[in-house]
Amino acid sequence: MRLLIDWAHRVRRTAMALVGWRTRGVKVMVFDANGALLLVRHRYGNSALWMLPGGGIGRGEPPVNAAIREVMEETGCAIAEVVALGAFEARIEGRRDTVHLFRATTSDAPVADGVELAEACFFGLDTLPDTTSPATMRRIAELIGQRAVTSEW
Repeated sequence: MRLLIDWAHRVRRTAMALVGWRTRGVKVMVFDANGALLLVRHRYGNSALWMLPGGGIGRGEPPVNAAIREVMEETGCAIAEVVALGAFEARIEGRRDTVHLFRATTSDAPVADGVELAEACFFGLDTLPDTTSPATMRRIAELIGQRAVTSEW
């Protein structure tokens, strides 16, 4: 199953770059009561990287609704206190993406969906995995005031 998912991810990524489709997605900084941040590790792409949960925005779907839906689908966590932090432009792998970033809280324990995600765990901001994605590290540094907010993902 992992091979099929990885293959589909590569085909979609290549097609989007060739056609130049502009996509819209969401990422969510979900914190628990102790201030730990929810990170996920995907089964496709660079599966070693830990990153913020999120995904695509459906046609006509408000970004906040996509954020709530994606976190629930991927991790089983219901989120509350959802606040928009900004919209960022990503130009990775030849694509043009707009990423809407949100901050939220949850009291739920994450469970990786087993299809898209290999793992979903909370980490203290001082104990993040060495393989946390660079984009996630930039957003964390911006959130805690260690770096100025930029418009690029």
